[in-house]
Amino acid sequence: MNRSFPLYARNRQLALSAIALAATTFIAGCADMGGIHTEASARSPQSLGLMVEPSAADQAAAVAPVDAQWWTALGDSHLNQLVETALADGPSLKVAEARIRKAWAMAQVSDAADGPQVNGQATANRNHAPANGLIPPPIAGHNYSTAEARINGSWSLDLFGKHRAALDAAVGSARAAQADRDAARVLLASNVVQAYVQLSRWQAQETVAERAIAQREHTLKLVRDRYSAGLDTTLEVRQSESGVPEARVQLEQVREQKHLAQNALAALVGQPGNGQNLQAAPIASLKLPQFPQQLSASLLGRRADVVAARWRVEAADRSIAEAKAEFYPDINLTAFIGLSSIGFNNFAKTNAREWGVGPALSLPIFDSGLLRANLRGKSADYDVAVEGYNQAVINAVHDVADQIASAKSAYAQLPEQRKAADAAQSALDIANQRYAAGLGTYLNVLSAETNVLAQRRQSVDIEARILQTNAALAQALGGGYSDPEPSAAAIDTAASQKKAS
Repeated sequence: MNRSFPLYARNRQLALSAIALAATTFIAGCADMGGIHTEASARSPQSLGLMVEPSAADQAAAVAPVDAQWWTALGDSHLNQLVETALADGPSLKVAEARIRKAWAMAQVSDAADGPQVNGQATANRNHAPANGLIPPPIAGHNYSTAEARINGSWSLDLFGKHRAALDAAVGSARAAQADRDAARVLLASNVVQAYVQLSRWQAQETVAERAIAQREHTLKLVRDRYSAGLDTTLEVRQSESGVPEARVQLEQVREQKHLAQNALAALVGQPGNGQNLQAAPIASLKLPQFPQQLSASLLGRRADVVAARWRVEAADRSIAEAKAEFYPDINLTAFIGLSSIGFNNFAKTNAREWGVGPALSLPIFDSGLLRANLRGKSADYDVAVEGYNQAVINAVHDVADQIASAKSAYAQLPEQRKAADAAQSALDIANQRYAAGLGTYLNVLSAETNVLAQRRQSVDIEARILQTNAALAQALGGGYSDPEPSAAAIDTAASQKKAS
């Protein structure tokens, strides 16, 4: 009966049957995505106790509250040079740069998948056909040659956004790598400044220890003079003599710490063999400006580590979209043109030409749960990224809160410490005068002297603490970083959409 149909009717029926089969297969074959969703949601600024700025302030928040070169406020050109050297030659930054290049290369790979692909191939073979095989006479039982040259082209039509989602995920990963690099720069600069302050601190402590030796040598001379005059006994002389070597031991201990601080600073700037030649400015000459001491929502866009975590969330979000697109059919346009012949002498002839063009459809029908497992894995990756973002936010807020508390405490301690140091020095002066006049004992002098040395060391430590805390606060506030390209959507919005789906 089919033989009575016109040829076009047969083709039409075949085409309709193919479409119906494709539609039925599509409906039945597209694996079910139901029941797979993400669990995590991003923390809101309000839940963290952050001050939510008004919209006008939010728009102005692109300007970071910390200058990108905040360390220059210390007014030390040598420190500026050390920071610049560290940022230019730091191996950790070069590793981060390499990761950025790799991430962008992967983005280019994903982008290339969305465009047409063209490749060529050519083969030439000498064969022997069996006499009783599939190849008929006259070739059967004889040697023969084949040659083929073909240019193939294909273009995957991204109707369901799989390639676009893969590209967006790769771009998100690249943006995260860039933010990681910026976070490493901020951390390295802060570490150099803090190491420099630490070196300045030990230099100041070395000066205090040297003054202690001079002071105790002066006291020893006074005791010996009194002993010669018959005013003191051998006990006072021996007590005073033990103070000088004790002070020298303390000086060597301080110098050891100073050398270690020099080595640490030299390692940070990439010159570990040059540590003993490094010197820091006097600690009293180093001044840092006071940075904003409030916790606001804009902090989340000023911390490179938080921004990196946010980009990872977006990359994971787009990976979910890519995984969902795998449930839908792929449609490819394919074409080829070339030459094919049996016998090398026929290869260049006109009738050796061949070509073909047409669409190709592929869709999942039954995969034993492979696509659903992949989607569950991508959803879990998203949950990991969101919780990583939440932890980064919590760490950032905690870091800033700690540094603000430490800075306030150090600033409050300094004037009180200066009063205590002045009182201790006055007590030592009085004790020395009374001892020289024979109105006091050497134990009074020794006690007052010990207190003075302790107060001097404490004053140096508090001054260094203020500088180091300010450097840490500058880092905690983002170190001058601002997100150059904010993410396309808020994380909490994306998370709520995921849970809704």
